[in-house]
Amino acid sequence: MKNISGIKVGDEFSLQKECDKYRPIYYAGASGDFNLIHIDPEFGMNVGLGGNILQGLCTYAWVSQTVTDWVEDPGRLKRLRVRFRSPVRPNDTISFKGKVTATEGKKVTCELLGANQNGADVIQNGLAEIEIS
Repeated sequence: MKNISGIKVGDEFSLQKECDKYRPIYYAGASGDFNLIHIDPEFGMNVGLGGNILQGLCTYAWVSQTVTDWVEDPGRLKRLRVRFRSPVRPNDTISFKGKVTATEGKKVTCELLGANQNGADVIQNGLAEIEIS
């Protein structure tokens, strides 16, 4: 388990996730979000999205996992905020990065970003607050 004495401002962490072509369908089954923009590539094209896109909450879960894997305990994540910049598409590889920006007592604040394999931001202005004992 991580200890506050080992975490300092400037520490970085990361996670990479691949959105395989079936991920939006798997997530639809898990979440109940069967909106056609997620599961039907033709519908996504017809509404101007260039194809189907991954559910935002799946991307949000991946951001959360970036933090919780780093701190080794999901119960330590106390606050998470992100801004979705662009959609994640099937066959995208997303690189999430976090950086510690502040430590105060047991509270650690981190900034979070996510970009696809082309360098396009999918997550901006992410913020996580974790509690470390």
